[in-house]
Amino acid sequence: MGQPLQQPTIDAGPEETAAAPVPDVGVLTDGMTRGDENAYRTFHEAYFQRIYRYLLVVAAGDEDAAREAVQSTFLRVVRYIKPFAEEPRFWNWLAVLARTALADQRRKRSRYRLFLERFTGHLRMESETPTSAYGDEDAHLFATLEQCVHRLPPDERELVERKYFVRESVRDLAASLQISEKAVESRLTRVRLKLKNEMLGGLKHEAND
Repeated sequence: MGQPLQQPTIDAGPEETAAAPVPDVGVLTDGMTRGDENAYRTFHEAYFQRIYRYLLVVAAGDEDAAREAVQSTFLRVVRYIKPFAEEPRFWNWLAVLARTALADQRRKRSRYRLFLERFTGHLRMESETPTSAYGDEDAHLFATLEQCVHRLPPDERELVERKYFVRESVRDLAASLQISEKAVESRLTRVRLKLKNEMLGGLKHEAND
């Protein structure tokens, strides 16, 4: 396989890109395998709308999920492209990549929601403030927590995601970071406290507005 483009051109939205006639698939995929920018441009013009419409059906009309999955699909095409002689086989291959991208996206969202739920549970158990102070809507609570997590410094964000998202043990974290288990627990406690205070401050500010 030749050197592919670092990233395909996928910034145009589905409503902005009209499907082009299907090119000679053998010539197209051979050029893409060699990293030909014109071949990738032709591929984008010919297949963007088709892949998006396919994913929109698979995603049961969820436009956001389809948009995100189509971008992931194009990235996978760049990584795994190989020559195809027949268009039906090429399309079947693209459809598999697209379905896999959507399924992986859904699994990631599910795992991240579980991460938010577990982490929220820790914050609630540690807080002396009644649970009702966080608000009645879990969706809003999770969204607030997600924003706070993303504002953490990279090392702190990685620590909490590895502990509560990937579910690494304190022992494994300590071995990876080359610090004691007590030091890991101490860091986690500080980060949880920081998140709790930031969340409570933000939610109280909203309540006063």
